[in-house]
Formats: sequence, structure tokens, C-alpha cells
Amino acid sequence: MRDLHVLPRFRDGLSYLYVEHCRVDQDQKAVAFHDAEGKVPVPCASLALLMLGPGTTITHAAVRTLAEHGCSVLWCGEGAVRFYAQGIGETRRAANLMHQARLWADPRTRARVVERLYEMRFDDDLPPGLDIRQIRGREGVRVREAYARASRATGVEWVGRNYKRQDWRSADPVNRALSAANSCLYGVCHSAILSAGYSAGLGFIHTGKQLSFVYDIADLYKVDITIPAAFAAVASASEGELEREVRVTCRDAFRQQRLLSRVVEDIERALDVGDLEGELGLEDVDTDDALPGGIWDPVDGLVAGGTNYGEESLEVDSGRDDAGEGADLPTG
Repeated sequence: MRDLHVLPRFRDGLSYLYVEHCRVDQDQKAVAFHDAEGKVPVPCASLALLMLGPGTTITHAAVRTLAEHGCSVLWCGEGAVRFYAQGIGETRRAANLMHQARLWADPRTRARVVERLYEMRFDDDLPPGLDIRQIRGREGVRVREAYARASRATGVEWVGRNYKRQDWRSADPVNRALSAANSCLYGVCHSAILSAGYSAGLGFIHTGKQLSFVYDIADLYKVDITIPAAFAAVASASEGELEREVRVTCRDAFRQQRLLSRVVEDIERALDVGDLEGELGLEDVDTDDALPGGIWDPVDGLVAGGTNYGEESLEVDSGRDDAGEGADLPTG
């Protein structure tokens, strides 16, 4: 059964909001931003992701309010370019995470997910019989053509992807714009992954990074969204306003392309998600935060948590009868 508490809320929300040099605190049942120009209230219940840039402080009450309304919080660098930390997602269930881990751990199922992720990037079906290396080659051609197409459409010169994270300003405008646009996209995809209960680190194509799965999912949208947005921002930005222009252009593109309505469904399609709760015996785990999870058993699989199994242990404990209800036994 689809988790109705999580998915519609993410799908129906605003994509993201980036703030810097301000204070964030609770304002009734929402939050408010305070800076030199005054106070701006924000309805966090409709916000998917809040990105906190340099010079930002946030109160405990504001973080609690954002979490209660399913808004992920991400701490990032200037211009929303670098990622530092994030808050937890709203869901408490583990079915999606367990399904993702099972697919990731088996080389055969992992390869199928990789193929499916690549297939989802192409408008037409790929020829049968291609191996992953051949598909990666076709993907490289697709991305190269997207850069050339955006360059022709905007008149912005393109000489190749080239930038240094340690020397941000040394890159040309279009490379800086691409990095800024992709960072916004990563933040939204990261928020979707956490909100739906997946792991950002268990990537299928990408590996070895805490955001590997974020990169997997974000790559589904770069050709259609961030590459055109970055080139358009460079073409229209005034002096010193490039990063802000990129964020505004991305925000509009996310809305026009209905990114929030696509991303969770695309994750489910890539991972072939079905009735996971029923499959794993976890139907009622997420109905109440206070309910305990199950306990793994090597013979029985899943047994009930929140149960004192001391009485069962007495039956095989050589007649001992001194273990009472207060014994230190695992309860799940």
C-alpha cells in the first residue's frame, strides 16, 4: 500500500527555498525569516526543502516545526553550491530502504536497476542487447548534444565541462551556472529520497559517496531541466547576479516541469517498488511512531517486537525459575 502520509505531501509542495544571512525561527505553526529588511513568514507545510546558506541561524523550535511538516532541511555553501549536512526525512518506515538495500546488495538486481535508470533517460527505447558500457557511451553522446543544443539556443559559448571546487571563481560563467543549478537539483532529489524513506548513499550507478543515489536520480533530469536553465541564466544574468539568476531560473523550471510530481514516482519505477509492506510483513509498523518494529530471526524471519521473550527462554533454561519480568531481555 502506498504511504499516503508521505508521497502526496511531497508531490504537492513547493520545490525548495534558499536563504542566507538571516535568522529562522518558529512563527505560530510555520516559520519566519528575519533579516535586515524585516520578517517574512513561510508556510513550511507546503515546502519540500529549506536550504540554509552562510550566515544563517535557526532555532530548535523552527527545526522541530519543519520536521513535523515534512520539510527537509539542508545546510549548504554560498549560492546553494556545496552540501554540508541534512535533516532526516518525514517517514519512519523502513520498507523502501530495505528494498533498496536488497537490490543494491545483489549484483544481478543492481545491474537491472542501472539499466533501468539509463533507459529512463532516453525518449526512445534502446536497442536490445547493449551492455552497460555501450549504454554509458550513448548517454555521453546524449549529454554532449544537450550542451551543444543549449549553447545554440542561448548564444552562450560552450567549450566543455571544467571547474575546480577549490577555486569557484576561476570557472567560466556557464560552468559556474551548471554547478549551481545541479546543486539545487541535488537538494530537491535528496529531499525526495529522504521523504520517501530511501538511503541517499546506496547508489546504483554512482557509488562511494553519501549522495550516490542522489546523483543517480538527479541525472534523470539534467538534460531537460538544469542544462537549459544554466545556459538561460548565463544569457540573461546581470553582472554579479549569476548564482541568484540560476536559482530563480531553476525554481521556475522545477515548477514548469512538475519535478516534484515526477521524482518519487521515478524512484519507484527505477526500483520496481510494489507492495513492500505486505511483502516484508511491515503493514502496521508506520501507523504509530510509538509502535516497535519487528525483530529479525534467522529461522522465523520476522517476529513481533515490543515483546518480552523471557517466558519462552525459561522453557529451555534447564529449569531455572529466577528470571522475572524485570530481567534485562531484548524487547525490540
